Amino acid sequence: MSSRWEEFYASLAIPTDFEENKNKIKDFCEHVSSQQKIVLVTSGGTTVPLEHNTVRFVDNFSAGTRGSASAEYFLEKGYVVIFVHRLKSLEPYVRHFMGQKFLDMLEIHNDEAETSVVVKSDHVNSVLPILTKYKSTMEARHLLCIPFTTLTEYMWLLRAACECLAPFGARAVLYLAAAVSDFYIPSSQMMVIANILHTRKYRVVLVMATTCSEIVLDPEEIEAGIEIESKIVSELTKRHESFIAESV
Repeated sequence: MSSRWEEFYASLAIPTDFEENKNKIKDFCEHVSSQQKIVLVTSGGTTVPLEHNTVRFVDNFSAGTRGSASAEYFLEKGYVVIFVHRLKSLEPYVRHFMGQKFLDMLEIHNDEAETSVVVKSDHVNSVLPILTKYKSTMEARHLLCIPFTTLTEYMWLLRAACECLAPFGARAVLYLAAAVSDFYIPSSQMMVIANILHTRKYRVVLVMATTCSEIVLDPEEIEAGIEIESKIVSELTKRHESFIAESV
């Protein structure tokens, strides 16, 4: 099997920034304590160039909603997160303040000493909790974000991250939410979360080797703004705890 994988990667050109990103992941993992659980979350779509001098390409579109939201919920559960995401797709915490909506929350203050940019008073209550979580997460070195664009970049980063996660054994989780994450992995060897495009925000199916179960939001939860990713991550972390206990 290993020779087949080597042949596969031998057919893919190594991205120019691969070694730099691999070293970032390696350095990040070296600072994770022996008691912490760690998860690789991949998110967003990929492009596949149609020619060497790329003018046209096939793009598997994904905004990265599931991956970025799930990363936040893993962090809340105490996990350290490596977030490998499509460039310019949604990222943890930042996803709450995208585009013009974010700029509308800010205002410019001018005085004789300096010019400053501040959050408008009526938006402080929404910005402050998320900014606080982001700052504490980054200060604790619990989140590393690595971008990709092409399928080739994604596959090389996936390999590098898995190699760095190998020493963690049962404490490591792969949560592959990128749109192409299952193309080269036999379905019999992984847990699959399936969804239909139009119902993905309130119904998914957890597919195991011998069983299937639904994870759904009821009308009250939808009305309350609960994200289904919170329930997905809650279920997976419970299963991970059981897996760790059985591995001891």
